[in-house]
Amino acid sequence: MKVEMSYGDKRHKQVVLAVVAGTLALFGLIALVVAAWANVANGSALCNTAVLVDSQDSKPAASAPEVIVYASDLDESALYELDFSKDPASPGGTIIGLANTGDELDPPPENDPNVRFKVKVQSGIPYRCWVHMKVGTPKGKSQANKFWVQFTGAIDKAGKGILKPGTDSYLTAQGPEREGWAWVEFKFEGSNSSESLVFFRAGGEATVRMQAGMEGVAFDQFILSPAKFLDKPPSEAIVKK
Repeated sequence: MKVEMSYGDKRHKQVVLAVVAGTLALFGLIALVVAAWANVANGSALCNTAVLVDSQDSKPAASAPEVIVYASDLDESALYELDFSKDPASPGGTIIGLANTGDELDPPPENDPNVRFKVKVQSGIPYRCWVHMKVGTPKGKSQANKFWVQFTGAIDKAGKGILKPGTDSYLTAQGPEREGWAWVEFKFEGSNSSESLVFFRAGGEATVRMQAGMEGVAFDQFILSPAKFLDKPPSEAIVKK
């Protein structure tokens, strides 16, 4: 609509200017309301996204794979004063152990017969450690039923470094006295199972160092379990990968 006005009519000019100013102010108010509504909606979406991410990250163990290592997976270079032997009941027909002369072995940091291998782990979740142990024939000072284990990058639930190779921090798998096969849990000596969970400071590759605690002992499978065997040992003789 074109407004006709006389420049000589000052009163008419003032009325028109007032109408224009009021209209502009109304549009400005509407723009502010629309912008505020958009910010609230966007903030709500961001909050919802954050909640979803937190929810997904709260259960990392559900997606962490079981770590299963067979003796037959390992190379000769992984062994120090241990030997491969044949056993048809084991995966790949192979076990790792040592002969029993009746002598005793010392725990870490003593560098007695051991095997080293690498595994992939995730950070921030608990692992339970198991070994499928073959208890040998007792002789002299040896009951042939013990292993010790250490890890690079391991921490306790408080974030303190533990179980480092070359130190006197280790977990012990004390097998039964009867000869034969058994799944045995690695624990701190004198501690319960809940205190023997293993965490890792960072995800990625970690080195496992498993040392014979007695002559005559052997194993064919090693497991780090974040879920399936976190609370109980395997029930089968051979755990499939």
